[in-house]
Amino acid sequence: MKPALLEVMRMNRICRMVLATCLGSFILVIFYFQSMLHPVMRRNPFGVDICCRKGSRSPLQELYNPTQLELSNTAVLHQMRRDQVTDTCRANSALSRKRRVLTPSDLKHLVVDEDHELIYCYVPKVACTNWKRLMMVLSGRGKYSDPMEIPANEAHVSANLKTLNQYSIPEINHRLKSYLKFLFVREPFERLVSAYRNKFTQKYNTSFHKRYGTKIVRRQRKNATQEALRRGDDVRFEEFVAYLIDPHTQREEPFNEHWQTVHSLCHPCHIHYDLVGKYETLEEDSNYVLRLAGVGSYLKFPTYAKSTRTTDEMTTEFFQNISSEHQTQLYEVYKLDFLMFNYSVPSYLKLE
Repeated sequence: MKPALLEVMRMNRICRMVLATCLGSFILVIFYFQSMLHPVMRRNPFGVDICCRKGSRSPLQELYNPTQLELSNTAVLHQMRRDQVTDTCRANSALSRKRRVLTPSDLKHLVVDEDHELIYCYVPKVACTNWKRLMMVLSGRGKYSDPMEIPANEAHVSANLKTLNQYSIPEINHRLKSYLKFLFVREPFERLVSAYRNKFTQKYNTSFHKRYGTKIVRRQRKNATQEALRRGDDVRFEEFVAYLIDPHTQREEPFNEHWQTVHSLCHPCHIHYDLVGKYETLEEDSNYVLRLAGVGSYLKFPTYAKSTRTTDEMTTEFFQNISSEHQTQLYEVYKLDFLMFNYSVPSYLKLE
C-alpha cells in the first residue's frame, strides 16, 4: 500500500480538536489563512488579479480553484495535511505560538520565486539541496536548465536565492497572501539522526566539529582527552542527545538549523502553508508542486539512488543506547513536529 494512501487512512481517524484560534499577526499587519471554501481569485493590495498574472493562473489558484472541478486524491491528501497543522496549532496554542509576532529575521528560510509566485521554506536534511537547485532553475530566468548540473555547494550560497526577509514589510505581506507557500518535512528523529551522521561522523565537517563538537565533548564527556576537547570530531550520538536536552543549551542560543525543529524554522502556526510535502512521498509531492507552478511538463524533481540515506532501521539502532529518560526528554523537544505533521511515536521509543 502506498505511503500517501496509508497516511490518508490514518488521518481519516483523527478527531478534530478546536480549542483555540491560531491566526497570527505579522509585525503590525494582520495576515490570514486562505479560506479553503472560497476561490483564491481576488484583488491583491497592488490591484492586480492573482489569477491573471502574465495571462495565466497562479499556483495558488490552481491549488484552491483547480481547472478540473473534481478533487483528486492528491488534493484531498494535502487538504488533510493542512488541517492537521491547523488543528495542532489550535490544540497546542500555548506551545506553538510562544511568540505572538514574527519579524523579517524569522523569514530567512523562506525562498521566493517571483516568476512562478512560489515561497519555499527549506528544512535542512529534507531534500533541501535538490529543492534549492529547483528554485534556482525556476527563478534563474534561463540561467539554469538542469538542476543536477548545479553543484551542491552552489545551491547553498545565499546570494543565489532571494529570501523573504529581504523584502519590505508590505512586500512580505503581499507575497505571504498571494504566493503558494510550501515546505517539506521528515520523521523528526530520522531527520535528527541524518543531521548527526552528516555533521559529526564525516571527517570533512571540521567547522561543525570545532563549533559544536568541542562544546558537546566538554559538557557531556567525563574525563575527555585533550585531543577530543581540541578536535571535537568523535561526538557520540548519546552525547549529542544529552546536549540537545540540556536546558543550558536551549537557554544559550537557538539550535543549529540542521537539528532545529521544523515549527521553529518555518513558523507554520503563524504562516499558512498551502502544501506540506513529506520526505516519504518526496518525488510525488515535489512534482505536484511543479505541476501547480505550470512547469511539470518539462521540469521534474531530481531522483537518484543514495545508498547512504538515513533509514528508519538505522534510526532505531542509534536510539538503542539512549536511556528512556533521555528519549522522553528528546521527544518533548520535537513533540510538536511529530503531532503537526502526523508522525506516530516511534515503536522503538521507551517513553517514561
